[in-house]
Amino acid sequence: MEKFKRLLKMIFFLPLLPTLIAAVFGYGFVLAVAIFDIQNPPLQYASYFASAYALVVTVTGFPHFMRAASAIKRRVSESAAVQKLRSTAVGAKYTSDVHFRNRVSLYFGLTVNLAYIVMKLSAGIVYRSAWFVSLAVYYALLAVMRLFLLRHKPGGDDIDELRRYRMCGFLLLIMNQALAGIVIFMVHQNRGFRYPGVLIYAMAFYSFYAVITAAVGIVKTRRRQSPVLSATKAVSFVAALVSILSLTTAMLAQFGSGDDADFRRSMTAAVGGGVCTVVIIMASYMIRRANKELKKLKINNSQT
Repeated sequence: MEKFKRLLKMIFFLPLLPTLIAAVFGYGFVLAVAIFDIQNPPLQYASYFASAYALVVTVTGFPHFMRAASAIKRRVSESAAVQKLRSTAVGAKYTSDVHFRNRVSLYFGLTVNLAYIVMKLSAGIVYRSAWFVSLAVYYALLAVMRLFLLRHKPGGDDIDELRRYRMCGFLLLIMNQALAGIVIFMVHQNRGFRYPGVLIYAMAFYSFYAVITAAVGIVKTRRRQSPVLSATKAVSFVAALVSILSLTTAMLAQFGSGDDADFRRSMTAAVGGGVCTVVIIMASYMIRRANKELKKLKINNSQT
């Protein structure tokens, strides 16, 4: 039994460098087979095995990645360029002021959001796709939410923050009804988003990056008692989830065959239902937390 455990550890729990090599090779292999449309069955099965193994070692090697990222972050923060940046007024404010850093992040997210809207709307018009247009409208509503949060003045009163936080929760619930309608329509029509050419691979990279950064942002903001900060990360997380939904339907449409219509419909329903459920839970939590904190503040203010 001990020998078997050691063997599993040698195969699946690799050091950092072998993990990186295995992950790059596995993901690169399956992407090459897909991009160049290789129809050789042995190579196709080998690419599936390589990508599955890459996924496993990526998960098991996550602690290595976290330690490496922490070390890189520490070295970057101690570098001469960063120290010089901190010596400037803007750089010092960015590194020390959480609210200023959050507003910069909001403006950056808003810019990316607007670019995404333009891309989706353009693709919807060019390819006459109602799916792209509906997604552009959804992201436009998320941009409105970011503008709503940007209107909050840093250092403002807690009541204003909590009200904006609660309003974002209500807006997410309302928007979720539209998202559920899109999912139901996709399942009923058994259709989804389509990305032309190799654009789907760029969107896959963006979607996974967006989900990871949004999840990390939510975890970090839990340590800071700022409802507006939490709301901005919640909006980013919802945007990332929707991009995962559109990516899933696009991959099913692009790489699936005409014989797996039931599977495509089931997967679209499962992923879409999961995304809508997560949004409902998140929005309900935001509303409940805001009401609880507002009630507590009113009680404290009445006693003073």
